[in-house]
Amino acid sequence: MNAPVDSPEIGREITAAGYRTNLHDHGKGGFPLMMIHGSGPGVTAWANWHLVIPELAKHRRVIAPDMLGFGYSERPEDQVYNRERWVKHAIGVLDELGLEQVDLVGNSFGGGLALALAIEHPQRVRRLVLMGSVGVSFPITKGLDEVWGYQPSLDAMRRLMDVFAFNKGLLTDELAEMRYQASVRPGFQESFAAMFPAPRQRWVDGLASNEDDIRALQHETLIIHGREDEVIPLDASYKLAELIDRAQLHVFGRCGHWTQIEHADRFARLVNDFLNEADQAAAGDK
Repeated sequence: MNAPVDSPEIGREITAAGYRTNLHDHGKGGFPLMMIHGSGPGVTAWANWHLVIPELAKHRRVIAPDMLGFGYSERPEDQVYNRERWVKHAIGVLDELGLEQVDLVGNSFGGGLALALAIEHPQRVRRLVLMGSVGVSFPITKGLDEVWGYQPSLDAMRRLMDVFAFNKGLLTDELAEMRYQASVRPGFQESFAAMFPAPRQRWVDGLASNEDDIRALQHETLIIHGREDEVIPLDASYKLAELIDRAQLHVFGRCGHWTQIEHADRFARLVNDFLNEADQAAAGDK
C-alpha cells in the first residue's frame, strides 16, 4: 500500500500467512505482547494503539500488526474476509516472528479474533485482554451498524467520532479530517466495504465463538469496557466475564468505545499490572 511520507502508521513489512503485513514492533525485552486493532473505517494498528504502545513497550516487546485487509497490510484479491482467515493471519504473524507464545490484547473486532485464537490455539496465548470486545452474539447496536456501514464523507466521520467517544473534547475538526482522509486512502474503503456488507447482524454472529468453547478457556483474562460504549454493548463483556472462569472485569465510567484513547494512562497501567502478575509467577518458577 502507498503510504504518506514518513507516516508513523508504517512499521516494517513481514510476510504472514503468505500476505504482506505492516507490523509495529516496539520494545526490546520482556514477554511479547500482540495487540489486535478494531474495525473502524481507515483504522490501522498505530491509530488504535499509539497512545499506549510507548508505555507498554517499556516493560515488554509489543507487536501490533495491521490485520489482513486493513491499513497498510495486503488486501486479498478475492476480498473474502472472515474470522478464520483473520485468525490464520494472526498466527502467521507469530510464526514469522518465531513467537511460540504471547500475551494477547484485542480491541472490539480484534477482541473477537483474540478470543477465537486463544480457543483454537491455547498454547500460543499466555494471558488474554479483551477490550470493548465482540466474541459473543448480541443484537447489533445502531452504533456498530453505522461503523460497519460507513460511506466516506467528512460529516459521516464526524458522526462516527461522536459515537466512539464519551469525551466530546477529543472530537476536534482536525481529528475528524484526519480520520476521514485515512478512510479514503487508495484501497481502504474498497476493502472495508467488502468486509461487513448488510445485513450486518451476521458479522456480529460470525465473530462470536461457541459459548461452550469460551467456558473451556483456561487463560487468565482481563475484560475492559467503557460504560457509555455505544458500539459494543457493556452486556457483551458481562457475558464474557460470566463465561470465562478466570476472568476479571474492569468498567471505565465516563468512557465510550475508545478506552485506550479516553483513558490511555489508566489502560496501560491496568494491562501492565495484569501481565506483570504472569511475569512474576514465571520468575518465581525459575
